[in-house]
Amino acid sequence: MLSRKIYFAAALAVLLIIGFMATSLISYFVAHDSMSDYLAEETLPLTSDNIYSEIRRDLLRSILISSLMAHDTFVRDWTLSGEENPEAIVRYLSEIRQKHETITAFFVSDRTRNYYHPDGIIKQVDADDPADSWYFRIREMNDPYEINIDNDTADRQRVNIFINYRVNDYQGNFIGVTGIGLSVDAVADLIASYQKRYGRQIYFVDRDGKVVLNGTDFSGPRQLHERAGIGRHATQVLTSPGMSFTYQRPDGHTIHVNTRLISEFDWYLVVEQDEHAAETRIRNTLIANILVSLAITILVLTVAHFMVRGYQRRLEEMATTDKLTGAANRQVFDMIFDHVIKTARRRNEAVTLITLDIDHFKEVNDNHGHQAGDQVIRQIADVIRQHTRDTDTLCRWGGEEFLLLLSDCSLANARERAESIRAAINSEIIQVGNHAIGVTVSLGLAEYRHNEDMATFISRADKALYAAKSRGRDQVQCAD
Repeated sequence: MLSRKIYFAAALAVLLIIGFMATSLISYFVAHDSMSDYLAEETLPLTSDNIYSEIRRDLLRSILISSLMAHDTFVRDWTLSGEENPEAIVRYLSEIRQKHETITAFFVSDRTRNYYHPDGIIKQVDADDPADSWYFRIREMNDPYEINIDNDTADRQRVNIFINYRVNDYQGNFIGVTGIGLSVDAVADLIASYQKRYGRQIYFVDRDGKVVLNGTDFSGPRQLHERAGIGRHATQVLTSPGMSFTYQRPDGHTIHVNTRLISEFDWYLVVEQDEHAAETRIRNTLIANILVSLAITILVLTVAHFMVRGYQRRLEEMATTDKLTGAANRQVFDMIFDHVIKTARRRNEAVTLITLDIDHFKEVNDNHGHQAGDQVIRQIADVIRQHTRDTDTLCRWGGEEFLLLLSDCSLANARERAESIRAAINSEIIQVGNHAIGVTVSLGLAEYRHNEDMATFISRADKALYAAKSRGRDQVQCAD
């Protein structure tokens, strides 16, 4: 077995090295023999793609953050309850800004038109104020969000990239707009890093041909039509979603240009490179490609080693759902528990655990068979789910025992929920073939204590469950 693994690793390494080396060398010689085509059709578009991909990556992350804000039950419940205690939403926005390192975070209520910001209530948006036109545009649109570049409401001298997300109530009615702002300076830093890495001139122009964002080495007119050489192509650039062309500078250097429209900003990305310096860079690129290829080869071999060694273990870990009931299993419960506790600590919320066990379940199996027992467990799980929220977690802990983890729920509220579950199961008739089976359950409750580990937490709830069993079953008991 060991020799087979060695042969497999050696063969994989040889194939990867040959493949990477062949690709790198072919790319180098093709680029060397046809420099102009390489720059115009491959290198510059790749730079554009990389910049665009990084911008998109930041935007997608920001869209996700705004979406989570727009669907956060706290934001909706706070708004629907009359926007009492504005400090709560201000504190929430401040935490969003700090946690995700955004320039700003905001919420505008459609009822009061208040513009909430980490610094407080900035203003009330007004349909007659041109600076607030963005809000009323979003109010009428069908899409869930938009991306736009605008002056910051809190600081009109600062230009940000905003992700504005519609907030709807639980019936789908519009109740406001929330979102975050990103600094345009982040895009400028991205330009500077690519210019330093590749020695290319990179800048953005708007629909009118005005240079709106550029790197530190930018010089010359800030109007595309007035720039030497590229000026005669300006009209074509501003009417095409993307193109490549070449022009001659007054000093005789051949400049290759690639442009593309960044639709999210409604700007054009322009990438220029001097052909004279490309030879050295292509050679450096070859060396870098070889080094990266070696690193990837080592990484792939390392990953393959761990995959082969841990294949069986990973298969077992993939099974996160109990097949009989569809509830979470013990493995996934561990991860969910950690997440719920961390969230509760951050929000200063209560977390309660309910342990539930079917009374006299062995008699069901003995009298009606294991198939009937499985049907009882399935239906009990369905009844429990009918009394849970989306934020609650139901886990089949083993056999006929279930755990129900309730986030943002005090012991008193959990007891009411447990009583509802107990009563519902008590009145449930489970039809198995010609037999109607009725069962009861015993439930134990425990509220999470500060810095308590999961085992201790479950143990306290189990002790309450055993107390319910010892006191006659079909009842709810709370831990001390």
